[in-house]
Amino acid sequence: MTVMVEDEFNALVEPLRRELVVHCYRMMGSIHDAEEQVQETYIRAWRAFHGFERRSSVRTWLYKIATNTCLTALQSRTRRPVPTGLGQPAADPRGPLEARLEIDWLEPLPDAMIWAEGSSDPAEVVITKDSVRLAYIAALQLLTAQQRAVIILREVLQWRAQEVADALDLSVASVNSSLQRARAHLAGIDAETLPPIDPSDERTATLIKDFADAFEQYDVTKIVSLLADDAIWEMPPFLGWYQGAENIGALISNHCPADGPGDQLITFTWANGAPVLALYMRSSDGSHRAFQLQQLTIGDGLVQHVECYFDTRLFAAFGLPDVYPAD
Repeated sequence: MTVMVEDEFNALVEPLRRELVVHCYRMMGSIHDAEEQVQETYIRAWRAFHGFERRSSVRTWLYKIATNTCLTALQSRTRRPVPTGLGQPAADPRGPLEARLEIDWLEPLPDAMIWAEGSSDPAEVVITKDSVRLAYIAALQLLTAQQRAVIILREVLQWRAQEVADALDLSVASVNSSLQRARAHLAGIDAETLPPIDPSDERTATLIKDFADAFEQYDVTKIVSLLADDAIWEMPPFLGWYQGAENIGALISNHCPADGPGDQLITFTWANGAPVLALYMRSSDGSHRAFQLQQLTIGDGLVQHVECYFDTRLFAAFGLPDVYPAD
């Protein structure tokens, strides 16, 4: 009997795993935390399965559990910022770099963890891309945990206020108040949002390839030419962020360990609906090893923003090797 119940449980919940990972990522701002909370959600759901009376859908039931699981986890965890979210002015690209390894930084979410290849309905993809874009996830981190949960449930999942109140054990008035405050915090995000990137657009594809080629050739002048004049570059775990194409060029010239063409090799992937360059740096033994992930925001035919992640543990989350594969 237990085996039959377990089979029934798995058949109901496993198809929802991918979207629950995305939901928990919106709450937590981390791939690793999201996967951990989904696992905890399934444990809690299994323990409560005997009492599930199916008055709501399995999806609604699991989202309720997942949201409260994340809220519990967030009681003992700090927000995950990006350097531009810490309030300090742009840094001097010729100055020293200050790393803060103790900060839990915002992480990207691989597209492969968001959408099953070839199976997403176009309308659903548009909504999902909007709700996982990096600027939106970073903005969510500035909210309280309750505000974050409310705005995700109300505006991303389109739950009614009463449903959110029931899920979070709040009054409808509290839900509406949290929603109003969250909207006020996020008010500037939509105005700054660039259109979603179309991977099939020839101009965009050429820009991404040219940007990658410029790094592989260590052509700083070319890199600068592909950046918007007011482009932003940030690179956790380093505190500083940098603005302006020329300043970013100076940063690369002063701090990049590459010496010339061939020191850097790049492969391509995607995260949060945006292109990512996985950069491998030549090591002392001649091999190219995981060095950083560059997540690009593109608009008006130029690179507008680069979120550069130096946590090489992220390569595994993207299914990328630690060493660039030999030809």
